[in-house]
Amino acid sequence: MQFYKLTLVFAAIGVLTGCASQLIDERLGSDRVSVADKNQVAHCESKGKTTVSVLSKVGFITRSTEAVESNLLQLGRNSAVDAHADTIVNGGTLVYGERTFDLYKCRP
Repeated sequence: MQFYKLTLVFAAIGVLTGCASQLIDERLGSDRVSVADKNQVAHCESKGKTTVSVLSKVGFITRSTEAVESNLLQLGRNSAVDAHADTIVNGGTLVYGERTFDLYKCRP
């Protein structure tokens, strides 16, 4: 009986970990937001900064780096749409599951 409960717990954690990536919605226009390096935006208008964060652990299970990075990038693009920006630059962070992006308007 205890083995059955343990199996259910691990199955639930696996499902939740996989579903966490699907919970980030894609804003209309976010697919047109470019990712650039700092040296590529000298001619662009700054639209500010945003700091985004996602769930990096489900229970005691750490989510994959690829899933966390993908979610952070999508949230950065969503924030750019909200700020009327078309380009984001990774500003980095020291916390896993959190990222700061600089937002720019580079296209007319």
